Amino acid sequence: MTEPLVTPLPVFDHLLHISDRRGTFEHALLTEPERSGGYRTDDMARLLVVATRQPDPDGAVNGLAGLAVRYLNEAQSYAGPCRNHMDDKGNWVDQPSLEVWWGRCLWALGTAAAHSSVGLVRRVAVIQFERAGKVRSPSPLAMAYAALGAAEVLSVEPDHAIARALLTAYADSESAAQTSGAAVMAEAMIAAGTTLERPALCQQGLDLLNRLLDDEVVDRQPAAVAEMSDACTRAAGVDASPKWPDAVRAAAAWFEGANDSGEPMWDSQTGGGYDGLGADGVDRNQGAMSTLAVLSTMQNAQRFSTVAE
Repeated sequence: MTEPLVTPLPVFDHLLHISDRRGTFEHALLTEPERSGGYRTDDMARLLVVATRQPDPDGAVNGLAGLAVRYLNEAQSYAGPCRNHMDDKGNWVDQPSLEVWWGRCLWALGTAAAHSSVGLVRRVAVIQFERAGKVRSPSPLAMAYAALGAAEVLSVEPDHAIARALLTAYADSESAAQTSGAAVMAEAMIAAGTTLERPALCQQGLDLLNRLLDDEVVDRQPAAVAEMSDACTRAAGVDASPKWPDAVRAAAAWFEGANDSGEPMWDSQTGGGYDGLGADGVDRNQGAMSTLAVLSTMQNAQRFSTVAE
C-alpha cells in the first residue's frame, strides 16, 4: 500500500469527547471515556503540543490548550518536579518527581510558548517552563523531552537564560551521546545541535534517526509512529534528503492502513485513534495517547502533503 498523496486533516471531535473540565481521560472503552482511570500529565503534555501547533485553531482547540496549561500548572510543584496521575475526582495520586512526565511537561510548555496563537497561553507557558526548567532529571529520556521544549523557547526568545542553560546541560551530558532506540533521543540531538550551533551533535542525531528508519523500528504502536514522525519532521528542517518527508508520509499512511493488519488505526470522522496493533488485530479502544498520536502525525504530514486538501 502506498502513502496517500492527500493527508487527512486532523479532527478533534473525539479528543473533545473524552475531555472534561479537569483534563482528558487517559483511557476509553471503545469511544467512551473510561473515567475511573483518571488523567495523566503525559497525555496533557501531548495535548498541549497538538493543540498549540495546530494551524489556525478554532475556539474548541484553543480551549483544549487552555485546559492542558491549567492541568500542567497544577501538576507542577513550586520546586519544579511534576506529578503525573490525577484521579477522576481531581486528587493527585502520586508525588512530584523528575520522571519522563517532567520532561514531557517542559516539551509541551516550550511548544506552547513558541506556537500558541493565544497570548495568555504563551505567557503562562513561559512562567511554568521557567519553574520546571531550573531542575534536572537523571532520566535521559526525560532530559531529551525537556531539551525539545528548551529548543522551542529559544526559537522565539534566543536569549532566554533558563532555556539555554537547560539545553546546554542536555547537550553536554552523557545522555545526549546515548544511542537509545527512541526517536525522541534522535530528535533532541538534532534540536540541540541546531539551536546551539553544534553540527556534530546534530549529525549524530541524524545518523541515529537514519539507523532507526533502516531498522524499521516504527513498527506497531501509535505512540512510536508519532514520535518517528516528529523526529523526521525535525530532520527535514535541517537536511534536504527526501527520506525524511517520505518517512512522515509513511507514518500517516500507517494510520490509514499501511500496517501489518491492513486496517486503519483511527476513525477519520471523529479523529479517535485506536489503542494498538497486536497479534489479535486492532485494539479499537480510543484512548488519549493513541488519539493524540494520530493527530500529531497528521499535523506533521500536512506539511509534506503533495496535494492540498
